[in-house]
Order: sequence, then C-alpha cells, then structure tokens
Amino acid sequence: MRILHFSDIHIGMENYGRPATEDDVCALPDYFAPGSDRNSYLGLSTRLLDFLSAFDQIVEYALTESVDLVVFSGDAYKTREPSQTHQREFARRISSLAKHGIPVFLLVGNHDIPHALGRANALEIFPTLSVQSVTVAETLTTHVINTRAGSIQIVALPWPRWRNLLSSEEHRGKSFEELTTYVEAELTRRLLLEFDALDPAIPALLSGHVTIAGATTSSERSMTLGRDHVLQYSSLATPTLDYVALGHIHKHQVLGDLPPIVYPGSVQTIDFGEQDDIKGFCVVDIDPSKPSGHRATWEFIPVNNRRFHTIDVRIPKSEEDPTRLVLRSIDKVNIDGSIVRVRIQALGELMSRLDMRQIRQSLTTAHLTAGIKKEVIQTHRTRLGRTARGIAPDQALRWYLEQHDSIDSKVKLQVLNRGLELISEEGIQS
Repeated sequence: MRILHFSDIHIGMENYGRPATEDDVCALPDYFAPGSDRNSYLGLSTRLLDFLSAFDQIVEYALTESVDLVVFSGDAYKTREPSQTHQREFARRISSLAKHGIPVFLLVGNHDIPHALGRANALEIFPTLSVQSVTVAETLTTHVINTRAGSIQIVALPWPRWRNLLSSEEHRGKSFEELTTYVEAELTRRLLLEFDALDPAIPALLSGHVTIAGATTSSERSMTLGRDHVLQYSSLATPTLDYVALGHIHKHQVLGDLPPIVYPGSVQTIDFGEQDDIKGFCVVDIDPSKPSGHRATWEFIPVNNRRFHTIDVRIPKSEEDPTRLVLRSIDKVNIDGSIVRVRIQALGELMSRLDMRQIRQSLTTAHLTAGIKKEVIQTHRTRLGRTARGIAPDQALRWYLEQHDSIDSKVKLQVLNRGLELISEEGIQS
C-alpha cells in the first residue's frame, strides 16, 4: 500500500506577491488541475500560483506513481474564512484525486476551524456534497479507509478545541497552566483509548495536527491561530501504529523511527524565516505482511518551489568602491525568479557613496525585491545603562489576563484565543 502524506498548503498566503501577468501564467507547469482555465489566473497573486503549483506537483505524483491513499494533515488555507477562489482551487485538486479513484483523507487544522460555533469548517463542503472517496476528520476518532490495496485504520487527531475538552464548572478558576496540562493529558488519554481499540491485523496510522515536544519550528509561530497544544513524543510512539502523519509544523523533520513520526512540513516557502527549508511531501509504503509497528518505509519528495534569498553585505571601512562590493555579493547568488532582500551594513560616509540605481538594476531578474535595508554602523556608541525592553503582544495579552482573577477562566481562554488570532492576522511582530 502506497500513501502520500502532505500538510499545510495555506492557500491564500500572498505575501511577497504581485498580480500575475500573461508571462506568469504561461510559466505555470503543465500539470495544473484538469479543467482549469489558465486565463482565470491573470491578476491573481503570483504567490497564490506558487502554492497551487506545489499542490499540483503533489497531485501529479499521486496520479502517476500508483498512490493508493492521500493523507492531508491539516491547514488547507491561510485564513479560517477562505475566499471562493481559494476554495475553488483546493476543491479542483482534491476532486481530481477522487475522480481517479484515490481516497483522500482531510484532517481539520487550526486554520480550517471557523471563528464561531455553528459555522462550517473550511473542509466541510466535501461531505456536504457527498464527494466520493473524500473523508473529512474533525473529531478525535478512528476511521477505516478502503483502498484498492486493502483497508487501513486512521486515528484522526485534528486541531483540539478547548470547548470540547473542558467543562465550565469543573475547571472554573483554574490557571492557564492548569488548563493546558489538563487538555494535553485528556488528549493523551483519548488517544490511548483509540490505540487500544485498533485491529493489529490491519495497518494503522495516525494523522495529527499538533505540536510534538521537541519539534523544530520555522516561521509558523507567527501564523498560529488559537492556543497551541504540545503532546509528548511518548504519546505517539506506540507499536500499534505503523506511521504517524503529522501537520502544523512547517519544517520537515523526523521525530521517531518505530513507528516513523514525521512532519512533511509546509509545501511552499512562506517567508524568509523558511528560506533554508526544503519543501515537499512524504511517500509511505506499507507492507501488511509485516508485524504491527514495522510495516512502513518512507521517503521525502521535494517540490520545486519559489526560493527566498537574503544577501548580507558588510562593507569594511577600507573599501574604496562600496557599490562594486554590493554588486559582487548579489552576483554570487542565483536570484533569477526568487524573492530577495539585501541588507547592507556600512559606515555613514560609505553608505552615502552607494549607487542605489545600479544595485536595484542588478536585482531585476528576481521575481520580487522585498527590500534593500541600509544599516549605518555607528563609530561611537553611547552607553545607555539600564534600558527597558518591550514584550511581545501575545505575552502582554497573557500577562494582562493573568492579573484579572475576577474573569472566568473559560472567558479568559476565549479572549486569549481571539486575541492571538487578531495578532496573527494583523501580522504584529514582537
């Protein structure tokens, strides 16, 4: 049985983009989803096309490499209320897989959950329309998926919702730390119940949208919607599972071998914080004839994605031609089609001698220049003695709420989660 595992598409992430031209559309790969009209992409953000291009590489692989099941571990969109265009593009690609007889398992991530009770999640359209071969998992439970290579059990661990795990009376007055500890213990308890109920004769995997203690992040911390949850590695390292398909962390990494516990990472570079990450997806081969916990082998498949480059130039005070030094530094990097930023450090006198027209001209082959930052090196620095340091907005919000004991703990959680969403959506930095 061959399984394709990917996560964190974040359709709608359009930072560092520009309106797509005919040249941009013509440059799109040939494996765009069947039925899509290339002209319909004119004027859309080129970054939207980047994310869709990565998605199309995944779809093409699934259709041409005998994949029996596709597992998506959460976060289809950037926002919880995606536009009709974003929903259309996601549905086109998922429907293409389903029409070719490949079952698709869609896990609900934190970016897929609606703001308010009663609203549909961003993936709910598929079961609503009774799309064959598409399973949407929004609760912690086990699904049995039938594929052309046999059946497989999938334990679903979607992004946890506090209100589903806490009772207002039992937890009234408890601190954030106490509530967090309880939620993580309750998730672990419920997972163990699902693991105990698995049939050892049938291959099993877990698909989870969650942070595992020890995982390394890239830039996704600034994108988190809602309060993060951390589970211990020991919660998932069970021989009853053959593979653990994780999502939420954007950096590809492996946390365990028996069973493999794997984050494929996001499929496209989000920003400069991820410029050194390799983006892609995982392909898992499961041999049902082997004992439980030893059935899976896997590999990571990179995708072609938009590159980000940071060019740092420090101009020594002995440099006679500072512009030439900057141009040489730029020439060392293949910036063609990439998103690039330049950071220059120099003494004030040397900075004033820079020919910015030449520097900008040298960057014209880049897809987009995110900025040229000039930092003047001070020859003398005044000691200020003791200085005050600001704190990050999310820390300030938590501190404020902790000072008000009269506010009900569940109300505090609601205020905190909404505040973190606003901070993320507005792009407020610490």
